[in-house]
Amino acid sequence: MRKNQIDLITLGCSKNLIDSERVMYLLQEAGYNVVHDSDKPEGAIAVINTCGFIGDAKEESINMILNFCERKKEGKLQKLYVMGCLSERYREQLREEIPEVDAFYGKFDYPGLVKDLGRPMSAGLCYERTLTTPPHYAYLRIAEGCNRHCSYCVIPLITGKYKSRPIEDILNETKWLVSQGVKEFQLIAQDLTYYGIDIYSKSKIAELVNRMADIEGVEWIRLHYAYPAGFPRDLLTVMNMRDNVCKYLDLAFQHISDHMLTLMRRGITTGQTYELIDTIRAEVPGIYLRTTLMVGHPGETEEDFEELLDFVRRVRFERMGAFAYSDEENSYSNLHYEDDVPEEVKQSRLDKLMSVQQEISLQHNASLEGSDFKVIIDRKEGDYYVARTQYDSPEVDMEVLIDAKQSGKLAVGGFYDVKITKAEEFDLYGVVL
Repeated sequence: MRKNQIDLITLGCSKNLIDSERVMYLLQEAGYNVVHDSDKPEGAIAVINTCGFIGDAKEESINMILNFCERKKEGKLQKLYVMGCLSERYREQLREEIPEVDAFYGKFDYPGLVKDLGRPMSAGLCYERTLTTPPHYAYLRIAEGCNRHCSYCVIPLITGKYKSRPIEDILNETKWLVSQGVKEFQLIAQDLTYYGIDIYSKSKIAELVNRMADIEGVEWIRLHYAYPAGFPRDLLTVMNMRDNVCKYLDLAFQHISDHMLTLMRRGITTGQTYELIDTIRAEVPGIYLRTTLMVGHPGETEEDFEELLDFVRRVRFERMGAFAYSDEENSYSNLHYEDDVPEEVKQSRLDKLMSVQQEISLQHNASLEGSDFKVIIDRKEGDYYVARTQYDSPEVDMEVLIDAKQSGKLAVGGFYDVKITKAEEFDLYGVVL
């Protein structure tokens, strides 16, 4: 057991990762050695940053806490702290049920952890953090919270109302990240579409992205988690105009039938959805669309599901994920609907949906053979350099493998032009031009 070491475990999304990076910075400034997501934790102190979004994520968080409680019982750990979404939502219940945890913090009061550990708080910039990503890319959060009222989602209950960060704050953080070596920015929020409405009375996402693109050293900006209802069309002009804004948009549609969109409280219709997709692809030629879809929401009929399959076949998303409905405590659907789709039906629909998308992805990848792309090198792994195009977000999308023996020495974090020589289901292979 290492007395001055803190093991920090991050569960959940990239928004959680940013919180963990901020905690790491504060703890390191306070004099601790902090190790992130270690396979073999050895610190006397552990901090677990939890996720509380859906059932599987909650279960993973609880299991992780219990594993570290066991380490504490065995004398391998002195102090255990829990933060994040799960403890924001269930703090009092967790205190009662898992007394082995020394203290629980929510999603917003985690700076108190440093104080409670008996160390002075750093007076540095409010956005300084220790990056856990490769140094050439980072996640940049532009807002907290959500004002949407989707039936299945409890995020507004955890994070509260939408709170945009001022544009100048975000630009200052962008400049600071550039000074740390960051070239690629993953713009994230619970909902990019709503950015600015709460503090500027209108959407400011297009202005923000345009001004970020002006900053020297910003090579790629990628947009995650936009909402289709009320989508700001001026953003498309910026995406088409600026070379350093990736032609990539993560836009969660969830479903397509009017029946399901109404039950889900999505604020958009079938016709408006197709019109928006057509507009995006017309105004930003060559754009790659990533979406997330849901099956098994209460009230979903076979007809609804068949319409969803037709939607996927017709639109042919370049990137797509899907998940089965999870009945979340105190969500609108939990309070007002019956969870009437059997689990085996949910799983069957999910498998069928992903099978359709898998075929689309295979066909799309095969069409890329012989094409040239600009890529960024993320890492060297065995005999290959692992790279990504502007159409691929870290962790979730395709990677381009470049034979290290053929290419010679390449710089991690460097940009190169490659020709795609081979396409597989999950990876592309390329040679440097």
